[in-house]
Amino acid sequence: MNRVPLEKKVLSENDRIAAELRKRFHEKGLLCLNLISSPGSGKTALLEKTLEALPKSERVAVLTGDIQTENDAARLRRFGFPVKQITTGGTCHLDARMIERHLADWRLDEIDLLIFENVGNLVCPSSYDLGEAAKVVLLSVTEGEDKPLKYPSIFFKSELLVITKTDLLPYVPFDIDKAEENARRVHPGMEIIRTSSTKGTGLNDWLGWLERGKSTATARAGTLP
Repeated sequence: MNRVPLEKKVLSENDRIAAELRKRFHEKGLLCLNLISSPGSGKTALLEKTLEALPKSERVAVLTGDIQTENDAARLRRFGFPVKQITTGGTCHLDARMIERHLADWRLDEIDLLIFENVGNLVCPSSYDLGEAAKVVLLSVTEGEDKPLKYPSIFFKSELLVITKTDLLPYVPFDIDKAEENARRVHPGMEIIRTSSTKGTGLNDWLGWLERGKSTATARAGTLP
């Protein structure tokens, strides 16, 4: 069997499992998000600020993926919400089978917001559906503003762009307006939020976006037969 049919078979199986997961999430009225970025763009820092800001009564859970170590999970568990680490052992992305396996002992009817922190990579994660309601792509100001043009697939597939580390704008040659223009050249309808986890900038906008997504997920579940 050559490479192309094998890749199609792997993706087909992944899509089957992802579809089953998505159906379960919809039935529970659960908002599921897939956070994707290059390494070091600030996914974990944004999640830390998110979990810190949420009331302890919020029903939130996180699956965080890395090739090695449980460092990110350790950082996130401090806030008292359910967190699991998925260590891929070399795979450059999470897949639906990994998600299914790590959710096996969690009760989905006790979760309103489920976040996947994908492995740091802008290429492989764009091809793997995890059953999420939306992909969220992060771009830090320490990267190039042409990233959306270099990696169009993930920007096209993402509902939201979060530009991170904006507190560093005075110190880096990053044209934030150009970055947003490039993102919207790839995905004209993309929403964009500017954030700084260090300063707390844009956190309320992010939390508001999450709240609207949760309300939509709950309403959608209410219309299911």
